[in-house]
Amino acid sequence: MALSQLNNTVSTLQPNAPELSFDYDLAIVGGGIVGATLAAALKNSGLKVVLIESQLQSAAVAKGRAYAISLLSGRILEGIGIWQKILPEITTFSQVQISDADYQGVVHFQPQDLGTDGVGYAAEHRVLLTALQDYLKDCPNVSWLCPAEVISAEYQADGVELEVMVKPYGDITSPEIRGGVEGEGNFKIRTRLLVAADGARSQIRNAASITTQGWAYWQSCVVATIKPEKPHNNIAYERFWHTGPMGVLPLPGNRCQVVWTNPHAEAKALQQLDEAEFLAKLEEYTGGLLGRLELISDRFIFPVQLMQSDRYTLPRLALIGDAAHCCHPVAGQGMNLGIRDAAALAQVLTNAHQQQEDIGSLTVLKRYESWRKSENLTILAFTDFLNRTFSNNWLPLILVRRLGLWMLQHIHPIKTYALQLMAGLRGRPPKLASR
Repeated sequence: MALSQLNNTVSTLQPNAPELSFDYDLAIVGGGIVGATLAAALKNSGLKVVLIESQLQSAAVAKGRAYAISLLSGRILEGIGIWQKILPEITTFSQVQISDADYQGVVHFQPQDLGTDGVGYAAEHRVLLTALQDYLKDCPNVSWLCPAEVISAEYQADGVELEVMVKPYGDITSPEIRGGVEGEGNFKIRTRLLVAADGARSQIRNAASITTQGWAYWQSCVVATIKPEKPHNNIAYERFWHTGPMGVLPLPGNRCQVVWTNPHAEAKALQQLDEAEFLAKLEEYTGGLLGRLELISDRFIFPVQLMQSDRYTLPRLALIGDAAHCCHPVAGQGMNLGIRDAAALAQVLTNAHQQQEDIGSLTVLKRYESWRKSENLTILAFTDFLNRTFSNNWLPLILVRRLGLWMLQHIHPIKTYALQLMAGLRGRPPKLASR
């Protein structure tokens, strides 16, 4: 539903809603991992921040996903000051193995290829967002409004006026941080800058008439958490099949999360299969690497797309994370791009504030866009190339890609470049990553 439609609906239901003025330097719409990372990165910026999240914090944490976290994302979170809390609860990859169907040639990415302690991490959504939420409790410059929704945004020369609907608690008896707001109703907030971190279907982006380019893939991903018979030994797997890639992320407690890409109808069929049949197919497609498998979560499914916003900024508005771009989950880049957006925008805004510049001006915001848009496009193109090259059964392309795997394994400069790209070590790193 569009923001204007929402506004009309709320006005009808609550014609006498109370108003209360808040003044912030920036309002972040979306309190997920990317939005919370931006708020945390601004702790010492001197800027006053409000996070507007549509769910209770406890509900936002409960998402049953895990992500591949790059070395650069780990360094950003370390620069913020939460990495040491996160690290004991996640898995550091001892190795990443890449293979093409049942082809015997396997690429092994190992820490010595980069001269680092690991080649990446697997982290559950719950672990990352809980650490960020806990950190933000000690940030005096950050307020929360949750659960709350932006009903309308009026862009003005010197700021943005937001109408925010603060929702009731429902049947939740333990109150959570609500920016000091008591009760429920509609409130006015004036802010110098609005940041959209509200996902791929961003209402903030759509209401601002920012167009996007891209396409929906012919594929969906089935996601499930399993417990293997054999130890996973902290090895991550990317196994390519003509139907689509399969990623296997090792998690603590000898668990793994599988992200299995297939054409839409086949993915839906996998989700609905009897559990024993599903596990038998999964054991076949993992090549017996993990032995017999036990399903320890529900199976859920999501369609995949590639999307790049035509612009990341307008006067008084910036897009980050999935609100700005989306990519295929192959190689696990999506969340990492969002974390890098957040760190880059925090750096641009902090520097501008220190120079007494207007953080909502297009001159300032374009610095963020020029930094991140081209780097994100490189990764979007890389993931699209991987998916299209491997998700087919055309013999000439099979021969070419297997030659490519051989080159990755045996030609060190090519291997190093590919690994640096996936680890986030190509391009311009934010200052947070060097602390």
